[in-house]
Amino acid sequence: MTPAEYKRRRRALARTIGPSGLAILVASRELTRSRDVQYPFRQDSDFLYLTGFPEPDAIAVVAPKRRGGEFILFCRPRDPEREQWDGARIGVDGAMADFGVDQAYPLSELDTIMPTLIDGRERLYYAIGADPALDTRVLGWVNRVRAQARAGGSAPDTFVTIESLLHEMRLRKSPAEIKLMRRAAAISAAAHRHLMRICRPGLGESTLETHFQHQCALGGARFQAYPPIVGGGRNACVLHYVDNRAELRDGDLVLIDAGCELDGYASDITRTFPVNGRFSPAQRRLYELVLEAQLAAIAKAKPGHHWNEPHDAAVRVLTKGLIGLGILSGPLDKLIEDGAHRPYYMHRTGHWLGMDVHDVGHYKRGGHWRTLEPGMVLTVEPGLYLGAADLIPEPYRWIGIRIEDDVLITDSGNEILTAGVPKDPDEIESLMAGGLKDEA
Repeated sequence: MTPAEYKRRRRALARTIGPSGLAILVASRELTRSRDVQYPFRQDSDFLYLTGFPEPDAIAVVAPKRRGGEFILFCRPRDPEREQWDGARIGVDGAMADFGVDQAYPLSELDTIMPTLIDGRERLYYAIGADPALDTRVLGWVNRVRAQARAGGSAPDTFVTIESLLHEMRLRKSPAEIKLMRRAAAISAAAHRHLMRICRPGLGESTLETHFQHQCALGGARFQAYPPIVGGGRNACVLHYVDNRAELRDGDLVLIDAGCELDGYASDITRTFPVNGRFSPAQRRLYELVLEAQLAAIAKAKPGHHWNEPHDAAVRVLTKGLIGLGILSGPLDKLIEDGAHRPYYMHRTGHWLGMDVHDVGHYKRGGHWRTLEPGMVLTVEPGLYLGAADLIPEPYRWIGIRIEDDVLITDSGNEILTAGVPKDPDEIESLMAGGLKDEA
């Protein structure tokens, strides 16, 4: 992402909050994993969206129409001793040189300078309630301004949570974001194809997980957007199964829900395929039902349709299919109204996708499902999870299937960003049949 892209976003925020507003954003902190070991650092998504600044503990301020510059950053100073151990820091000068910062200060000056930035503003925008320590600190700055009222100080009297503004901005992806999400999707798609090629009975779920992460890293995406799910056999019926330690068995399906993160943007793909490379008749029948539901849902993921239309389409197809399998009985519309599918399909058909895998943005506005618009990206991921209930015919028991793609809403319809992974059962079998030779 270029500095110009981040500047465009800050200007959009500045226009929204106006010259009487001031926005404060806080970077993530480093977190301890165990003694003397930190988790890999991941920047707060809102902070990254506006600044591109990759270091912890920073505080950014957007001050519209300020004479000294609208973008102010407080960050860690250069520290040769710490840099010897932990690597180079950007520092104050680097922030101004490389990140479009108008004025930068070391964190040690935060409490001195922040009251001067707040003075004269009517509205203060920040993540209210997200960090009690920050709430206390902000109130301290405001009270210092209030104490100067006789000298002309003017403190904000309105506090607004900034998420409501930023998350609406993040919901509609720019061309630069779409380009990056296409790349993330392509890297993950290639990794999923690789797993189809190498899969065979006797491998461990963890082996496929490791291969997926390795392929993503080779493609330029070091980190995953979420812990990979690799569920063989009945493990596929556990929606967020992440143990990934079982052996893959001949005759079972394996469900893989995995996606890389690239430069702060997530991909999210699920494919289900036979461990031995061939669907059994019962597996194929269920698989084709889920695929039909997914295609029906994708057909509704278009501008002008509301958020819930893809889900409604998937539920109708799945409910009708469950009737055909003898698992449900009764009038179709009544079964849908009663939610009779829920024991076998208990989640929604998708979610927003972007910097977070379950990305920000309201699904309803004013009590109504929001309308899909160009630039929005969502997942479409119907599934069926059939356990051992007496109503389930024997051939279909303990089969879990989910098919998930990342879908961009366009002016004319949609674009499936993750189309690079086959999902037609014949195409999957063909890829797997040639896989061992390709990977030998």
